[in-house]
Amino acid sequence: MPTWSPSSWRNYPVKQQPVYPQPERLQETLAQLREYPPLVYTGEVEYLKSLLAEAAQGKRFVLQGGDCAERFRDCTNQAIIDKLKILLQMSLVLIYGLRKPVVRIGRLAGQFAKPRSAEFEIMQGQTLPVYRGDLINSFEPDPATRIPDPRRLLQSYYHSSVTMNYVRALIEGGFADLHHPEHWNLEFISASEHRHDYVRLVERLGDAIHFMESLGGVRSSVLGKVNFFTSHEGLLLCYEEALTRHDLESDKYYNLGAHTLWIGDRTRELNGAHVEYFRGLANPIGIKVGPTCAPEELLELLRVLNPLNEWGRITLITRLGQQHIARLLPPLIQAVQKQGARVLWCCDPMHGNTTTTENGVKTRDFEEILSELRLCFDLHRIHGSWLGGVHFELTGENVTECTGGAQKIAEKDLATNYETYCDPRLNYAQSLEMAFQIAEAHSPWQQTRRLSDKHLGE
Repeated sequence: MPTWSPSSWRNYPVKQQPVYPQPERLQETLAQLREYPPLVYTGEVEYLKSLLAEAAQGKRFVLQGGDCAERFRDCTNQAIIDKLKILLQMSLVLIYGLRKPVVRIGRLAGQFAKPRSAEFEIMQGQTLPVYRGDLINSFEPDPATRIPDPRRLLQSYYHSSVTMNYVRALIEGGFADLHHPEHWNLEFISASEHRHDYVRLVERLGDAIHFMESLGGVRSSVLGKVNFFTSHEGLLLCYEEALTRHDLESDKYYNLGAHTLWIGDRTRELNGAHVEYFRGLANPIGIKVGPTCAPEELLELLRVLNPLNEWGRITLITRLGQQHIARLLPPLIQAVQKQGARVLWCCDPMHGNTTTTENGVKTRDFEEILSELRLCFDLHRIHGSWLGGVHFELTGENVTECTGGAQKIAEKDLATNYETYCDPRLNYAQSLEMAFQIAEAHSPWQQTRRLSDKHLGE
């Protein structure tokens, strides 16, 4: 392989990058970013890598979730609390249902950029440069603010730092205390056919915690704190390069803007700039695997990005769609098994199930999301593999962006509180219900209720 450096990606074809009209101002901003302190520590990154290695071998389970694209305006006390709360509550349900420790990773403190399918969009009757996330330009339909602005890189660093600091303070201060599942807002299940199952599960959680404490098997201080890590898509490469640091002790390069980053499905070309940049990082990295990724291409990506075949280095995040997963996933699993590649499999059931209403509103159906997730679990099991994680676009707020779920959100209800700037997210109720569904389907007392092989072939 050619010699790698944090800037060697500049020698390769690059996609999804904005054009800045004043390159000299961009360079000044990047120079300033290089002088700023890291947002995370190398020891945290390596610790996460060790946990992901255990998840890949079936000893843990990964819950990764958060906003499609974070917004500067959501860097507030309540918004951060809501995001952390739903991820913590989902993780506790999964721990109890799957009987495994859960690794919590937020799409948080840095998910400010999104790949787009077009260069321009029409809003309010005018053709504008497409919104690429607050890291790059503004969502407001103003031609002036749609121009890529280097100052937004500094704003992104600032908002990431503030968010990270508050999350750390909440966790250290006891916000993640597992003693109080009774504080959960379960009003959404009042009309659900699973209402009694959910209530019983929460009661069992509380009983289990108190039982373990009474036996002296777990300290109260342990239940009061959890590990929490951050992630985002490594999309804007000049920004990611500026956050890359050389660790003298290990002689490795780390992106210290997040604990882990992923390569998107639109930027995973073997000869592309994103793969070149990611191959030199010591961070654990994810690869989004969409319907167009052939098994041979996936194996070559693994050879380039994980030449030493390390445990915990690579997470494969499949996003295939519930209509296609039964056909597309088995060949990928079999290729990875034949190669002996050490990977963590994770399911993103959101992106492959996006539709657009007659009014042009993007949405996702709860049942289709759940269907892909259930099929993914069962396909891995049938082929002797292990699905070690899930990846959701979600929010702790009461938005109306995805249809279905216990709240029975219909297409006509989407306009009630449709807030996302990009892709639709599960709201608080739908997210928690998703965790309950996973726990119920995969808990020890529900093993006989797995999906049948007949259903997998439909």
